[in-house]
Amino acid sequence: MQLISVLCGIFAAVFMALGLIPLLGWINWLVLPLCLIGVIFGVFGRERRPGLVINLLVAAIAALRLFLGGGVV
Repeated sequence: MQLISVLCGIFAAVFMALGLIPLLGWINWLVLPLCLIGVIFGVFGRERRPGLVINLLVAAIAALRLFLGGGVV
């Protein structure tokens, strides 16, 4: 479970990095559900640290970028 969570976090981080480029902020709308899936798998793992932390951090940065860009840009 933890491996799936970490992989979701890594894929989400890659897409979030693309979403930080101006005019590509809409990609963060796709990142947030991927992070949510990673958080769900991270909660059910034996050790909760790596996958859960990665996904929560990526989700927070993506949400901040959407907030600052007005949800679109």
